[in-house]
Amino acid sequence: MTLASRLARGEVLAMRARITHARRGDLRHAFATHADHVLLAPETFRPPRLMGHNRFSLIAFHDADHGGPRGAGLGAAWAWAQFATAGIEPRPGRVLALLTQPRFMGFWFNPVSFWLILEGDALIAVIAEVNNTFGERHSYLLARQDLKPITAESRLTAQKVFHVSPYQDVAGEYRFSFALSAERIAIRIGHSHGADGIDTAMSGALLPLTRQEIFSSAFRRPGGALRVIAQIYWHALRLKLKGASYRRPPAPPDQEISL
Repeated sequence: MTLASRLARGEVLAMRARITHARRGDLRHAFATHADHVLLAPETFRPPRLMGHNRFSLIAFHDADHGGPRGAGLGAAWAWAQFATAGIEPRPGRVLALLTQPRFMGFWFNPVSFWLILEGDALIAVIAEVNNTFGERHSYLLARQDLKPITAESRLTAQKVFHVSPYQDVAGEYRFSFALSAERIAIRIGHSHGADGIDTAMSGALLPLTRQEIFSSAFRRPGGALRVIAQIYWHALRLKLKGASYRRPPAPPDQEISL
């Protein structure tokens, strides 16, 4: 059974992601961490026990957390509308999936989530949905110009237009690569601005999201997204102590997505 068909049938998959982050240039800083993600089809998924859908539970997926501006609750309808602007329409065998961190005990924050258009085990297009710690969001639509499947060798680019870190300028270019199969996902994001830049990667095996896996995640990395945002502030403090210069947040882009 292909990844798309599994998700279309309502299965929810867990991804124990290993994440690496390395800053290049004069001020170097690197770390590795882990975070627990879920991969699901928002239009058809069946949450397992201990996972809520638009309600409180140990972990939960809320439609209002994704799609368009923060808290707008536009969800899958918004994502399909954005893909349609690139000529990517719904059709039989094509599934809209979302790779994200679920809420943990009601708390939610995602540095980046990924809307994925899947056909079988092939990846057709992506929306990278980026959130910053200032309560803002911007998304980047990524696809090959010929709309052929994205492979591990594909390199997709986007101009950085959204403020993420107070220690980085809103300038330069992102380079994305995706390696996806029924068993594993690996994503790399590189940012370059002159001699400076950042290399980020996340990868992990895909497993059925069972009650046991949810319990295991809660004990293995308690706090979920709260743990993630605590790590963001911890590394921001370390950068400041290394001498990083603070940039005031500029106004966010007028458009909610870059194509």
